[in-house]
Amino acid sequence: MGMSITTKRGDAGETDLLFGGRVGKAHPQLQAVGEADELNAVLGLVRVHVQQAELRDIAARAQHDLVGLMGQLSAGPEHAARYAAQGFKGLGAEAVARITEEAAALEASFPEGFHGWSMPGDRGGAGAAWLELARCVCRRAERAVAALPEPNLQAHPQVLPWLNRLSDLLWLAARVEEKHAGSDSL
Repeated sequence: MGMSITTKRGDAGETDLLFGGRVGKAHPQLQAVGEADELNAVLGLVRVHVQQAELRDIAARAQHDLVGLMGQLSAGPEHAARYAAQGFKGLGAEAVARITEEAAALEASFPEGFHGWSMPGDRGGAGAAWLELARCVCRRAERAVAALPEPNLQAHPQVLPWLNRLSDLLWLAARVEEKHAGSDSL
């Protein structure tokens, strides 16, 4: 039998970090990890509800990136080198470049551009609404990471740009999903 999930170690309001150490469950580092975890869960709902296979693939790649992001943040800046040396996948410049390219490709499918304010759910399609929620959770995760002490940002310089680009990508993905859900105008 493997390790039990119910350890009771967090009953007093603290939790373990990757590579050791304990912090309170309200610690900013855990707040950022928790926001990323919630984003991962919402992206799972996106994958279940979007109609476009391309958007499911984008969400799946973002989920894989988020696992690395959560690991980096859980390790903390003092263990960034150890995290990388042990072969864990973190967020690098290539992940930022990939989602930047994905966003540009989606945006190119709208040569007429965008006009007005988008209202989640207004044009139908549960997938588009879930993408909008994912975008909001992504922005909250971005704010939580931005609030971390400077050593975290220096140790993981690609995390904020990745979250910023992902929120743009999710907004564009919602427009694509709306377009294919039957909306004839933006």
